[in-house]
Amino acid sequence: MKDTSMLSQVKEYLRIDGSEDDRNLTLLLDAAKEWLADSGVPEKDTSLYQVTVLIYVALQYDPDTYKRLEPSLERNVLTMRCYGDHP
Repeated sequence: MKDTSMLSQVKEYLRIDGSEDDRNLTLLLDAAKEWLADSGVPEKDTSLYQVTVLIYVALQYDPDTYKRLEPSLERNVLTMRCYGDHP
């Protein structure tokens, strides 16, 4: 997925209007992809990968609000590492 399209998706997911946070969100998107690569998950154009990036960005952007998603992040990473995208 293109970064501009992913940025739009992140902003929609986090319910952010305007462009004030675009720079920080783009940085968090890049960090999510790096973190996944360091965790043994290469960048993919799949729904599971995209959702995992969204969750990572949400946790970094507003940890108090999205903390409940942390188990999903860990589960998704383990799934992609062990099974690819097909459990």
